[in-house]
Amino acid sequence: SNLKHLFMCLLAISIYFSAIVHLIPVSTAKNGVSSKSRKRIMPDPVTEPPVTDPVYEALLYCNIPSVAERSMEGHAPHHFKLVSVHVFIRHGDRYPLYVIPKTKRPEIDCTLVANRKPYHPKLEAFVSHMSKGSGASFESPLNSLPLYPNHPLCEMGELTQTGVVQHLQNGQLLRDIYLKKHKLLPNDWSADQLYLETTGKSRTLQSGLALLYGFLPDFDWKKIYFRHQPSALFCSGTCYCPVRNQYLEKEQRRQYLLRLKNSQLEKTYGEMAKIVDVPTKQLRAANPIDSMLCHLCHNVSFPCTRNGCVDMEHFKVIKTHQIEDERERREKKLYLGYSLLGAHPILNQTIGRMQRATEGRKEELFALYSAHDVTLSPVLSALGLSEARFPRFAARLIFELWQDREKPNEHSVRILYNGVDVTFHTSFCQDHHKRSPKPMCPLENLVRFVKRDMFVALGGSSTNYYDACHREGF
Repeated sequence: SNLKHLFMCLLAISIYFSAIVHLIPVSTAKNGVSSKSRKRIMPDPVTEPPVTDPVYEALLYCNIPSVAERSMEGHAPHHFKLVSVHVFIRHGDRYPLYVIPKTKRPEIDCTLVANRKPYHPKLEAFVSHMSKGSGASFESPLNSLPLYPNHPLCEMGELTQTGVVQHLQNGQLLRDIYLKKHKLLPNDWSADQLYLETTGKSRTLQSGLALLYGFLPDFDWKKIYFRHQPSALFCSGTCYCPVRNQYLEKEQRRQYLLRLKNSQLEKTYGEMAKIVDVPTKQLRAANPIDSMLCHLCHNVSFPCTRNGCVDMEHFKVIKTHQIEDERERREKKLYLGYSLLGAHPILNQTIGRMQRATEGRKEELFALYSAHDVTLSPVLSALGLSEARFPRFAARLIFELWQDREKPNEHSVRILYNGVDVTFHTSFCQDHHKRSPKPMCPLENLVRFVKRDMFVALGGSSTNYYDACHREGF
């Protein structure tokens, strides 16, 4: 039995390391039962490191570009035709948004340099193309933003070289699949076949440009037009939603109470506050994890003062609490209420675009939303992908629309998160493949979900977005 035990340990370790090498998103399915699906992101619990390792999770989040990843985008039986693709990205690696008080900022160079890692074969061409300046007119205020990062010491929140390379790589991967293999865009493609939208931050605009530069066969400024989205939820003209905000307030209260219960976290913040010589409250407000992740992702040592050093143990405690918070967030369902209302406008816009494509309309075949973790996270949650990891740098969530050539009136969707097919993990399609041999989810499932089931899931009697947002007595 000792031998058997040793063998099981070695097996678990080897699976763990192979997951690190391939950076396969692994997590257990709901209640620990592995769900049957063609490409599982939720293998059996034995393959997960027994306790979630905070450093392993943080490195997955960094998403440091290394080997080209294997991905499931564009996989379909040969009698299916790709009709349109809708891509939601989180911006790439960035400089922190917060500074740890009284410490030296991490020294990271935000100019783009060919002989520095990470590198991409298109990097120099990207820089020279961007530095010629845009012949494009973007929707205001985007035209006042720089087109690529270029400060020797990064500015707060600025995209780094790593961030640019992550999205050049995403673009290249999508180009190989959608353009070379599936011929999504015709050779003489025009501006109206792309739909491009970004928030007003330089890191999202630059990430979108890097992805497009990797993706398009000829990056012609005259065909690139980015729309500006003032809201991180991409809710356009329908952002006012009081009930959504109430869910958010309750969720923030839950977060606060969980933090109060964690005495080890309190102690860690106290220690770190002593090191940097500020009140604990001030240190916490400076959100030190954001800066510490930057140190980790860029392999820069944590800051020191004459009172000592912030160290890996401090980092592990804060990161472990973050993981715990995500776990409780899934159980308590307040965030789900926020997400269903928060993600509705952008999902509604996406199915509208898909429905027009099914009618044979040829514009907006490729849609790109360049966004933030606070954009992708609610969409993942609303779709029922509760086991999906928090959006890493340069995360991508993709909706593919397919037509069955043998039954041209039938359209199906696939949903992929970081290259993994998660279609049958979504709440609107998780039972579909038990009842049907079809390899994809019928488009009408997604349409019914967005038009009706999202509101049913909120409880109450609302059947549309406006009523759900203004429901009394929530």
